[in-house]
Amino acid sequence: MIYILTGGPATGKGTRANILAEALNIPHIATGDMLRKVALKNAEIREKLQKGELISDDVITHLLEERIKEDDCKNGFVLDGYPRTYRQAELLDEILQKQGRKITKVMELVIPDELAFRRILERKKCGYCGAMYGIDFPPKVEDVCDKCGGHLTVRTDDTKETLAKRIETYRKNSRKILDFYKEKGLLLTVDASSNPESVVEDAKV
Repeated sequence: MIYILTGGPATGKGTRANILAEALNIPHIATGDMLRKVALKNAEIREKLQKGELISDDVITHLLEERIKEDDCKNGFVLDGYPRTYRQAELLDEILQKQGRKITKVMELVIPDELAFRRILERKKCGYCGAMYGIDFPPKVEDVCDKCGGHLTVRTDDTKETLAKRIETYRKNSRKILDFYKEKGLLLTVDASSNPESVVEDAKV
């Protein structure tokens, strides 16, 4: 079982990938987390991440190849944040062919732009412990953190303009990748405005 979850900003890729992985008892591999973990031991990658430099497709794919050889991936895995480029999609195909494995499904999560704006622009963060809240996971008491009782404030690092650019960039960059998987009969478009738990049923389609 190998699932790829992809989607634009605020579609809930990480949340749904985690739910699906737990339901199937396979690991959720987020390439961003994987890179940060490797950076603890690899000075070159650590330096690139600190400088905000891009990690090459070949390097990321090599790290992923080593990761999915680990014992916990023997029954499959859920990928989140990869592939981000057409080259990565091709490299992933080559790796899986060498291992005698195949992708089960590629799930593209989609939501209306207005919902993406609301999800991101109305996010609140606890100033004490850093916990995040939003329209889909509000605190029990308004502006009070469930975990520590700290005060919640709206994040200011995103604007409607910057978010619109991020959405457009995703659509532009993902078109060729999605067509690649559509031609293989692997692509499933999923309405991500619904309950995140529904991803388990979506995976069965």
